[in-house]
Amino acid sequence: MMHESHSPQRQDALTLEGFSSSTRKKKGGWKSVKYILGNETFEKLASMSLISNLVVYMHTQYNMETTFSVEVFNIWSGFTNFLPLVAAYLADAYIGKFRMLIFGCIASFLGMGFMSLGAGVPSLRPPTCSTLSDCIPIKPTALQLAILYTGLGFFAIGSGSLRPCNIAFGADQFDIKTEKGRAQLESFCNWWYFLFTVALLVSLTAVVYIQTNVSWFLGFIIPTGCFAVSLTIFVFGHGTYIRLKPKGSIICDLLKVILAAIRKHHVDMKEDSELSFYDPPLSSNESEDSRHVKLSHTNRFRFFDKAAVITNQSEIDNNGKSIDNWRLCSLQQVEELKSILTTLPIWLAGIICFLSMGQANSYGILQALQTNKSIGQHFIVPSAWMGLVPMIFISLWILLYEKIYVPLTKKKTLKGKRLSIEQRLGIGIIFSIASMVVAGLVEVRRRSNALKHKTFESHTRIWWLVPQFGLSGLVEAFAAIPMMELLTSYWPESMKTLGGAVFFLSLSIASSLSNVLIKIIVVVTKRNGGTPWLGGNDLNKNRLEYYYYTIAVLGGLNLLYFLFFARFFLCSEVLQRQGQSEAGDEENNYQQSM
Repeated sequence: MMHESHSPQRQDALTLEGFSSSTRKKKGGWKSVKYILGNETFEKLASMSLISNLVVYMHTQYNMETTFSVEVFNIWSGFTNFLPLVAAYLADAYIGKFRMLIFGCIASFLGMGFMSLGAGVPSLRPPTCSTLSDCIPIKPTALQLAILYTGLGFFAIGSGSLRPCNIAFGADQFDIKTEKGRAQLESFCNWWYFLFTVALLVSLTAVVYIQTNVSWFLGFIIPTGCFAVSLTIFVFGHGTYIRLKPKGSIICDLLKVILAAIRKHHVDMKEDSELSFYDPPLSSNESEDSRHVKLSHTNRFRFFDKAAVITNQSEIDNNGKSIDNWRLCSLQQVEELKSILTTLPIWLAGIICFLSMGQANSYGILQALQTNKSIGQHFIVPSAWMGLVPMIFISLWILLYEKIYVPLTKKKTLKGKRLSIEQRLGIGIIFSIASMVVAGLVEVRRRSNALKHKTFESHTRIWWLVPQFGLSGLVEAFAAIPMMELLTSYWPESMKTLGGAVFFLSLSIASSLSNVLIKIIVVVTKRNGGTPWLGGNDLNKNRLEYYYYTIAVLGGLNLLYFLFFARFFLCSEVLQRQGQSEAGDEENNYQQSM
C-alpha cells in the first residue's frame, strides 16, 4: 500500500522497481500472492506454536518461578510488539518491505532454531522436577539462559519485522485503483484470514499437544521446519513480486513538524487571516490517487500550526516550495500530526484494556496448569489449548454481529446500523473489568479446592477457566478491533502503516505495565510478611486473585477516564473529518494486522 509524504525526497522516491503497465501485467496479482499466502501460513503456524506455550515451557523446563516466567514473557512480548514500529520505519525509509520480510523470516528461523537447540540438548536446560509441588528448583545457568534469551531475541526481531509488512506487501501486488484490483485485494484478505485460522488451529491443537505430551524438542523442531518452508516459498516467488522502492517514512515528517514548531515558538498565533501558511497542493502522485484527501485546517493544537507559518519569504524558493523542510512544513503535514495527537487519549484508554487481555496468555495458562485437565482416564488437555477459547468467542461475536445484529437493524433502518467506535470501546472496557473479576473468583475456587485436598493440581476442572478466557476474547473483539480501526481507518492514508505499528506499540506498553505492576505487588506484599500475592512455583501459595482484582480496579478508573474525558475526542473535528469518507470492515482491519 502506498504511503506518500509531502517532502520532495519522498515524492521522487515513490517509484516501482521496473514499474510500468507492462510490468503490472507480468508481475503481481495472484501468481505472486500465492507465494505470500504460503509464506504467511507457515510463518503463523510456527510463531503461534511458540507464543501459546512459552510460559509453560519456561516454567516447567527452566524451573522459572511463576512470576519470573510471566515477567520474561511480558518483556519478550513487549519487544515483539514494539519492534514493528522500528521495522515499519526501516521498510518505508531504507530497505523496502520485500527485504524486511526476508530479514524477518531468517531472524525467526534462527530464533526457533535456538529454541529447538535448548529443548533438544539436556545440558542446555536445568534438571526438571518430576512434580512441581515438591520441587526444589535448580536455577538455569548463565549459558542455559543465554541460549533461551538468544532464541527469544531472534524470534522477537523476526516477528516484529514481519508484522507491519506482510499484509502491506500483499496489497502492493494489486492495482487497487481499479474495481478488479479492489476485489482481488478483498479476496486476498479473506484467504489470508482463513489460512491464519487454519494455522492457529493446527498450532494450538496438534503442535501444542506434541510439546506438552510427547516432546518439547519435537514440538519446536516442527515450527522450525515451518519457518524454513515459509522462507523457501517466499524466496521461490521473488521473480513474480511487485516491489516498491523505499519511499521515506512519515515518522520523519512528523518529527519535522515538531521541530519546526519548536523553532518558531516565538511566533504569535493571531487570526489565520493575518498569517501566511505554507499550503502547497498535493503532489501529482497523491492527486491522482482518490484515496488521498487534502486535509482541511483545524483549530486544535494551534502550537503546531507555527511549523507551517511563513515568517520570511526566503523560506520558499522560486517554485513556491519549502527550502528547509525542518523549518517550514506544509499544513498537510501539520494536520497529519494533529490526527495522531487527537487519537492519543483513546489510545491510552485502550492500553489498560490490553493489560487485562494479556493476562490470559500468562497467569491464565499457569492457572490452567494447576487444574484438573483430564478427560476420562487417558487424555490430558494441554494447558495452552485454553488459547482457543478467546478465538472461538471472537468468531462467535463476529458471526452474531455480521449475520444477526446488522441484518436486523437493516430491516428497521434500511441501512445496517453498526456499533460506533465509542460504543464498542466502552463495552470493551467493561468486559476488561469483568474478565479480571471473573478470573479472581475462579482463582479463589481453584485455590480453595487445592488447599482443601492438599494437592498441587486443584480438583477444579479446567473448564472453569472458560469464562475468563472467553471474556478476554470479547475484550479483544470490542476494544482491540475498534482500536485498530481507529488507527488505520481514521488516520490519513499516508499514515496507515504507522497506525498498525502504533497498535502493536500499545500492546508493548501493556506488557511493560504488567511487569511494573507485578514488581510493585511482589515488593509490597513481601514487606508485610503475609501470604505473597505472587511468586514461587505454586499458585496455591499465592493470592493471585488479588492481582486480578487490582487490574479490575485499574479498569474501573479507566472506564471513568474514558467516559468523562477520552470519548469526547472521538467527536473532534479531526476524526469527524477523516471519518466522513471512511467505511470498511473493522474486523478485517484488525485480523489482517495480526
